[in-house]
Amino acid sequence: MSNLEKNPPEVICRDHTAQGEPAVVLTARDVPLGGPRAMTVRRSLPQRQRSLIGAWCFVDHYGPDDVADSGGMVVPGHPHTGLQTVSWLFSGEIEHRDTTGAHAFVRPGQLNIMTAGSGIAHSEYSTAPTTTLHGVQLWVALPDRARFVAPSFEHYEPPVLTVGGGTALVFLGRLLGHESPVPTHTPLVGAELNLPAGARLEIDVDPRHEHGFLCDTGTVLAEDATAKPGDLLFLPAGRSRLTVEASPSEPTRLVLIGGEPLGEQIVMWWNFVGRSHEEIVAFRDEWQSEVIGGGTTSGRYGHIVGYDGSPLPAPALPNLRLRPRD
Repeated sequence: MSNLEKNPPEVICRDHTAQGEPAVVLTARDVPLGGPRAMTVRRSLPQRQRSLIGAWCFVDHYGPDDVADSGGMVVPGHPHTGLQTVSWLFSGEIEHRDTTGAHAFVRPGQLNIMTAGSGIAHSEYSTAPTTTLHGVQLWVALPDRARFVAPSFEHYEPPVLTVGGGTALVFLGRLLGHESPVPTHTPLVGAELNLPAGARLEIDVDPRHEHGFLCDTGTVLAEDATAKPGDLLFLPAGRSRLTVEASPSEPTRLVLIGGEPLGEQIVMWWNFVGRSHEEIVAFRDEWQSEVIGGGTTSGRYGHIVGYDGSPLPAPALPNLRLRPRD
């Protein structure tokens, strides 16, 4: 999925939380994507208070949207570098095509993960049968040693686990006795948890990992911090067990993300992850000259197989170059 903001800021992300600090709730901001009928997403990462959770660098939560009103997901061909996109749905269906030749659909309970590496382009559209679109779009920053790997795509449908009177689907990493076969370039975990009203769940985790609970429905209580729908509840590393309590009055659905702190500073702008302002400028210039300008299929980003639409031009770069901040 693209970041369709018309004026995306350049964001410098770095680890800035020590172990042993208390839980904190990160409130999302509404971000309209595209024109007047476009989807609005709730973005809880990155933000000034926190840039990264492990290597997770971008968290968008959207829906439930009536496609008749919003127009659904309409994301023309666009580029990515230096990251992995993670698509996870609660309702609806999305069709994916990319420059590796991958053509796949993602439905509730299924994972689409695309590794951009040195450069990739893809398109995403909600399908005609979709009436309600609801899910999350997550990005993972690739570490320096792997950020120029060859692009790739994988699809995975995890088994439904029974836990604490509810269910869990572990789509990345190891959790609750299940390990996803999907490879990652840094230690990560990702799962959907569905808990009945009033349920309390204890989860053994790697104490080297930071974690976040993204609340979709109900409320999430952990360590005296409560997250409502759209909030991301962050817990620093150092915990070997997480205890989560669901809303006492209604079922709670949440997405758990986590991983070892990345330990690297990254620069994000539009759909690119790099290590410097100059690198971002170069990624943009290549997209504009190769794909938007000349239509070549032999450059960094290639040609999206089976996609005949017009690619998405990159927005103008910000006038000011941002400096790192803690």
